[in-house]
Amino acid sequence: MSDLNTLYDEATKLKDVGDLEGAVAKLREILVQDDKYVLAHTALAVHLQKLGHNEQALAHAKKVVEIEPDDPFSHAQLSVISQRCGMINEAEDALAQSNNMGAGGCGSH
Repeated sequence: MSDLNTLYDEATKLKDVGDLEGAVAKLREILVQDDKYVLAHTALAVHLQKLGHNEQALAHAKKVVEIEPDDPFSHAQLSVISQRCGMINEAEDALAQSNNMGAGGCGSH
């Protein structure tokens, strides 16, 4: 797992210097070794959406929900990615699912 974490750290550094395509390549290296490495899918959803690869971004956001279906933040991220990709109905559905699971944000307790 430490090798995967090292690759993830390298991807983060590439993203931090503005090399999203390099970061995407590193994250894909992780998924070759472990297709359920949720942080890689989470980051890929964001980076690919920023690069305009909306279908791929949505696929990774959906994979996060598949891997962690009980995590409200998985659904919240799917909502954000869906909204940014122009899929408003899907975004609203994912947000409702997230809210129903308890990701209401500050002051919701």
